Amino acid sequence: MEHSGSRRRERKTPPRGSPGVVGPPCPRPQALQAEPPHGHLVGVIRGLTQSLLGVVVILPASAFSLSLDRPARVLLRRSRPLPPRQDPAMPAPQCASCHEARAALRRPRSGQALCATCFCTAFEAEVLHTVVAGRLLPPGAVVAVGASGGKDSTVLAHVLRELAPRLGISLHLVAVDEGIGGYRDAALAAVRRQAARWELPLTVVAYAELFGGWTMDAVARSTAGSGRSRSCCTFCGVLRRRALEEGARRVAATHVVTGHNADDMAETVLMNFLRGDAGRLARGGGLGSPGEGGALPRCRPLQLASQKEVVLYAHFRRLDYFSEECVYAPEAFRGHARELLKLLEAARPSAVLDLVHSAERLALAPAARPPPPGACSRCGALASRALCQACALLDGLNRGRPRLAIGKGRRGLDEEGPPGGRGSHSRPDPRLRSPSPASRDSSSPLGSDDVGVRGRL
Repeated sequence: MEHSGSRRRERKTPPRGSPGVVGPPCPRPQALQAEPPHGHLVGVIRGLTQSLLGVVVILPASAFSLSLDRPARVLLRRSRPLPPRQDPAMPAPQCASCHEARAALRRPRSGQALCATCFCTAFEAEVLHTVVAGRLLPPGAVVAVGASGGKDSTVLAHVLRELAPRLGISLHLVAVDEGIGGYRDAALAAVRRQAARWELPLTVVAYAELFGGWTMDAVARSTAGSGRSRSCCTFCGVLRRRALEEGARRVAATHVVTGHNADDMAETVLMNFLRGDAGRLARGGGLGSPGEGGALPRCRPLQLASQKEVVLYAHFRRLDYFSEECVYAPEAFRGHARELLKLLEAARPSAVLDLVHSAERLALAPAARPPPPGACSRCGALASRALCQACALLDGLNRGRPRLAIGKGRRGLDEEGPPGGRGSHSRPDPRLRSPSPASRDSSSPLGSDDVGVRGRL
């Protein structure tokens, strides 16, 4: 004992907890247990600060004066305890609908926690409500479903097949072969598997058959030589729409449905706005287009469904679909609109539906409205000029010089003009007005650059 006491007295610094006092150390406060090795004073200040913050947290907001400066307010706001984080090991919450199964997801927009079964049931019920409330498909309708093998057209065909007995409709799959090597063959294989699995009739129409041997690969080679390789999607959008119409007529369909979802429609609204295309902005709203000028009525039952929920539905139903992107898609203008929409959605989650609903309420002033559409002088299809877009494009391809014009405020298709002007073989109908951004071909309110929706027909 003497030896240990002498050693204690020989130390130059007093022991911790009893500075300047010889004897047993005092018990340390709880707040100072994690004292850093920077000296006793730092530990005391830290302990007092923690104690003061604890007092500040428990005081009500009315106890503080509103005359506090901004840094003080920030300090007090940040000092409030954060809500406890959910332990990843904890089980998922119960389904908010059935209250039995565990939730498999939270709906991106509503935040509602649902199990897989209840989510699929709710998704189908919402599509049913869209069809019934909008009177899109009357009982007895023969519906041509644009099938491309992508997720959207696959989900659309599956949902309509489930709802067909309640709606009283019959379905027929119509696929378009654009002639894109290494892409369309695999997609058509997926469509054929779907038709066999669901026991639905399938009809395939090809560009080469309808358009004098032209395929998208041939169009790409022709336009690449003139430095206009980015026009492939413009050509494909116009020709695919015509091919789908022809396929629907072959199966005696009364209505055409496509798999455009809410994200697709919002992208289209942005594209038309950025191009200044007031005509398509005014026509692009609503859940579909009526059959005017001999065209079949078209509708989009998935227009109010987000792309995320379409993917989730395909996942939970274990649907077989083709997920590769078209080889001509990366250079399309739609890709820029898609990136812009992602930024808008990050800042405002409701931006997609806001754009869709805004397009439904757009209307042009009477002086700016385009003339009523007429018939193409060559094929009889709906057109606002002497030649429809498809015939004008095919004329340019057959001459070896596909034409694209940048009109005032938009990028669109340039119809062939009269002889001596722009090299056309046909005179424009004098009953129709001169071309303007609002008087382009009205057959496609979605616009011609529909590359982003090729897999969602």
